[in-house]
Amino acid sequence: SLDETIKHLNEIIGIRAGMDLPLELIGVRETVDNVAQSIRLLLDNAQASIRCDFDPNAQLRVNHAYFESILLNLLTNAIKYRSPERNPEIDIHLHREGSRRVLSVRDNGLGMDLKRYGSKVFGLYKTFHGNPDAKGMGLFMTKVQVEAMGGTIELESELNTGTVFKIYLHEQN
Repeated sequence: SLDETIKHLNEIIGIRAGMDLPLELIGVRETVDNVAQSIRLLLDNAQASIRCDFDPNAQLRVNHAYFESILLNLLTNAIKYRSPERNPEIDIHLHREGSRRVLSVRDNGLGMDLKRYGSKVFGLYKTFHGNPDAKGMGLFMTKVQVEAMGGTIELESELNTGTVFKIYLHEQN
């Protein structure tokens, strides 16, 4: 357990030390498709669907590895914290708000009590649903990676309805 904690802390330090990381123009739909393909078995076993509501040619200037990691974490969380009452549905939207691009990932899962946990959601080693597989690293790492790319992340959630993660990235030439 101590070895794993040290490994996690090294990853965090590496991300924060690399604040001047390389950004590249990537195809958003292609990246979503690649991440979905990498977890195809999980998606199929959960009978999950992913819908993309944005221009299939949309591009973002991001760190490709971080962006894939962010998508992977949000998609696997949507499966891990799905409602037993319905098949998981994940909607991904991309739009502009002023000088920012906003990527929204919405699920119809268990949701969270933000009044109770809102200030802790992105904390290190914080878990909220009692899932034995949860380590409390995913959302923390996601936030660190988004911030390393100059962005911010927010969430909206309602118990038994689902969660929406919104990632705000500045337009970059």
